[in-house]
Amino acid sequence: MANVPGSAPIELHPPLAKLDPFVVATGQPIPPIERVALFSADQWEDFINEWASSLPGYAKVEHASGSGDKGCDVIGIVEEGGAIWDNYQCKHYDKPLTPTDVWGELGKLSYYTMVGEYSLPRRYRFVAPRDVGTKLASLLRRPVVLKQELLKAWATYCANFITETPVPLSGALLSHIEGIDFSIFGYLPVLDAINQHLKTPYFTARFGLGLPPRPAAAPPPEKPTTDETRYVEQLFEAYSDNRKELLTQTDELPQNLLRHYHRSREAFYSAEALRNFSRDKLPGREFEELQDQVYAGVVDTCESTHTCGFTRLVATTNRSAELSITSSPLIGKTEVRDLHGICHQLANAERLIWVQEKGGDDGD
Repeated sequence: MANVPGSAPIELHPPLAKLDPFVVATGQPIPPIERVALFSADQWEDFINEWASSLPGYAKVEHASGSGDKGCDVIGIVEEGGAIWDNYQCKHYDKPLTPTDVWGELGKLSYYTMVGEYSLPRRYRFVAPRDVGTKLASLLRRPVVLKQELLKAWATYCANFITETPVPLSGALLSHIEGIDFSIFGYLPVLDAINQHLKTPYFTARFGLGLPPRPAAAPPPEKPTTDETRYVEQLFEAYSDNRKELLTQTDELPQNLLRHYHRSREAFYSAEALRNFSRDKLPGREFEELQDQVYAGVVDTCESTHTCGFTRLVATTNRSAELSITSSPLIGKTEVRDLHGICHQLANAERLIWVQEKGGDDGD
């Protein structure tokens, strides 16, 4: 359509916002509350297992997957022996749970506790990505009514659901159910599970969205701890080799070496903080794998000929800052000081040695 004379040009399309390279590569992030709805049933159980494993107060968390779980998906055992335990029953449906979705599970628990397969749990929580519907939520808030409704539903939803042979509501079973305190039953809101899962090392691996900000590293204590013994010894060996005299105390160091000593300890503690960050925010051995990559990148420099142990040390730490490491999820949170600190961690473990034994290939 032609513009009206004297008017501004018609904007047929809104201007594009500045493109985020991450969004171009991966698409818009999916919020966790929406992503859990896309999980498979197995992924949902894995998610709840990760969540339960982070809860305080459990000696052990077990995940019984597949058929034959007897109505127990993820269980938290309060103390060894299993006398006190909680059950988290995973139901991955594309709708909120209704009473008809859970009668069979309540029937399993009633039957298997009667025959002695396991004891009654302290708590029994249904966990579902769409939470529970209004009717089921209302029943879970009224334990007496929940029990009455289970008994009414038994013939239709439980009798032929528990074992290969029918399980009628007999006198013994009925008496057992009557004795169960149905206030143990409830549900876990999915947002509560997500918010707790956020505090686990599994969150980033399962949901993406990037690692959170990294806390600042604590400054080194005035005196080295026992955890620093070997790399500090190696520092003084390198300093002594450089000065051609035995140096064992900081007050013996010239100013350039004293500054290097303090920088080295700060780097070591920065790397230790990165190790702790990785432990808290990522599963597996991501930090140890980063250490291995740094080692592979600097070991040839360390083992080359150098004029003294101090030049070997400096050449090795400088080489670590030049490495192009792209495969570690920690790279976005790793600073040059951390890479230097990892070299000192490797020296602490004697994977890197600054002063070669007599007869080595250092120059005079």
